Amino acid sequence: MASLNSLHRAGNSILSPTHFKLRIPPHPSHHTFKPPLPSSPTTSSVKPLCTYAVPNNTNPKIHRRQNNFSQRQNTNTRYKPQTLPAPPITINENDPSYISSNNPPPNADLLALCHEGKIKEAIDYMSQRVCPDCRTFETLLDFCWSSKSLELGKKVHELLTRSPYGNNVELNNKVIEMYVKCGSMRDARKMFDKMRERTMDLWHLMIDGYANNGEGDKGLLLFERMRKLRLRLNGETFDVVLLACASEQAVEEAFIYFDLMKNEYGIVPGIEHYLGALNVLGTSGHLNEAMEFIDNMPIEPTAEIWEALMNFSRIHGDIELEDRAGELLVALDPSKAMANMVPAPLPKKCSGTNMLEGKNRVSDYRSTNPYKGDAYNKLKGLNGQMREAGYVPDTRYVLHDIDQEAKEQALMYHSERLAIAYGLISTPARTTLRIIKNLRICGDCHNAIKIMSKIVGRELIVRDNKRFHHFKDGKCSCRDYW
Repeated sequence: MASLNSLHRAGNSILSPTHFKLRIPPHPSHHTFKPPLPSSPTTSSVKPLCTYAVPNNTNPKIHRRQNNFSQRQNTNTRYKPQTLPAPPITINENDPSYISSNNPPPNADLLALCHEGKIKEAIDYMSQRVCPDCRTFETLLDFCWSSKSLELGKKVHELLTRSPYGNNVELNNKVIEMYVKCGSMRDARKMFDKMRERTMDLWHLMIDGYANNGEGDKGLLLFERMRKLRLRLNGETFDVVLLACASEQAVEEAFIYFDLMKNEYGIVPGIEHYLGALNVLGTSGHLNEAMEFIDNMPIEPTAEIWEALMNFSRIHGDIELEDRAGELLVALDPSKAMANMVPAPLPKKCSGTNMLEGKNRVSDYRSTNPYKGDAYNKLKGLNGQMREAGYVPDTRYVLHDIDQEAKEQALMYHSERLAIAYGLISTPARTTLRIIKNLRICGDCHNAIKIMSKIVGRELIVRDNKRFHHFKDGKCSCRDYW
């Protein structure tokens, strides 16, 4: 039979190594085998076994079996076994780690794109291996927390971890700040625990974030950890600690820390600390104790103190104390006179806007939009369920001079409720909805969304212009004070 080497050199398309695999068992003398000497056609009696045509050659080649092994001893040429070509390597050009000279990364001024507001376009370029600098990452993270875009922030964080700046302390602090201000304390804590260097500002940021997201107990545990580490506490530390106490309505702990600040750490309380202690009393409903605390303050109460007391009195229904605090507030700041009686209507050029983040897209809902479609029908059905669950519309938040029924209709179609209704019909069950509102949420919508969260069995996160509200199981993280 013709040898594999001769067949391969002849170019046989049937037995070409690219079409079949030949397994040759190893032989002890394989490495010393020598090829036979070419025999003369006149002296050999071997008959041809096969003939075949070679491309681009009209003369057929005849391959003969060589049986005269004695002639192999006269040659110095060693036999080199046939080596089959390696299988082709498959390259995925979509892999970010693959960079080819034929496919160079595109050139783009990422920082210029960020300043122009083309954030998604900049992130797309970064995904195509355009290497950003430290300044670009800072700009992107600032945009993400200012726009409260958590999904976009996670993409920037992922790109940062794969960049040469993945261990940059300042950028990692920015990532934690982005997560905190987007209301994702779980992601912020994961990053915080991985940090080797933690500044005091970072500790304060975490405690403040827990307090603003209704998890003040975790913030207090973090404060106790600071004390065990014997960190150098300051006035800002106790400011955020009192905020965490107010979030948990922890009155006793708040005044223990208040005394600890003065006696153990020698920090003189400022007006912000007295305001923090007042917030603890006010959110807990201790209005008489709050008034007594103000009377015993060693410094003169400011307009912020009386405004806080007036708001607490309004929330807890103490009209007499509300009026008294309002009079003292106006005496200090006459500009607060009309502003606190009835909330002013929106300017004509400014309309309430809500952004629903879900399913990898953001939808806008404005209070001036006509309410049509499936979201309208979903909200109408929810309204009936809410009334059965005990919801009563609070028409005090309707500023228009219309009849009672029209006021209830106007409340039902506030933009944040429409955004929630659309989110319910366009996202899978149990998905958390994130609503970003450019105005302060009204009291009626706050009560309505609490009931909604219990009916639909979802967590509804609403960020208004003051804080995050995490609605879950009929409760809000702000405990009805914001």
